[in-house]
Amino acid sequence: MDQQLREELCEICHLLYERGYVVSNDGNVSARTPWGTVLITPSGVGKGRMTPDMLVETDLEGNILSGDRNPSSESKMHWMLYRERSDVNAVVHAHPPISTAFAICRKPLTQRYLAEMVVGLGEVPVTEFAMLSTDEVPASVRPFVRDHSAVLLANHGALTWGPSLLSAFDRMETVEQTAKVYYYVNQMGGGVEMTEAQAATLKSMTGFYQQLARKREGV
Repeated sequence: MDQQLREELCEICHLLYERGYVVSNDGNVSARTPWGTVLITPSGVGKGRMTPDMLVETDLEGNILSGDRNPSSESKMHWMLYRERSDVNAVVHAHPPISTAFAICRKPLTQRYLAEMVVGLGEVPVTEFAMLSTDEVPASVRPFVRDHSAVLLANHGALTWGPSLLSAFDRMETVEQTAKVYYYVNQMGGGVEMTEAQAATLKSMTGFYQQLARKREGV
C-alpha cells in the first residue's frame, strides 16, 4: 500500500512538472497514509525527477519516521492542514504562472464567472504575505482551511488540498485554468458574473455531479 501511494505521489509530481506548474525544485506534494503518517516530497529535488524512494515519511508534528532526505522546507503548512482537517488526505503546492501572477498582484479569484469554479472549486482567496519556510506560512493559510479548498499564497504560488492526491491536483489545475480565464476576461474589459441565485443553484447540484462521477453499480 505504501509503495502504491509513493508511486501515485510521484505521478502527481511529474504531472505538475509536465504542465509547467513547477520548475527546478519548486513546489511540494504530500499525502496522508492509511496509518496516519505523512509522505512528503524532499527538499531540493525537482518534481520532474522525483522517485518513490526519495519521499520522506513524517508524523503530523514533523518528526521524520523514514527516508534519508529532509522534508520540504514548506512542510509546516502541509502538517497544519492535516491536523486541522481529518478529511484532507493530500496537499499540493505549486507555482503555476498565471495564478502565481494573481498571487503577486494580491488578486483573489472570487468573481462568479465560471460554473466549474462555483460548483467544484469555490472562491480562491489570497493569504497575507508570509516569510517562506517559517511558521508564518501555515499561520497565513489557517484562516481559510475550513471553508476553502485552495488559496493563493501572496508572492509565492498556489496551494490546494483534497480527499485524494488526484483531487488536490485537479484543484490546482482548476485554479490555474480559472486564473487564465480571469486574465483574458480582464484583458477584454471585464466579464458578467452569474447572479447569486444562479450560483446557489449550481452549488445545490454538487451531489448530482458527484453521483455522476461514481462507477455505476451492477456493471
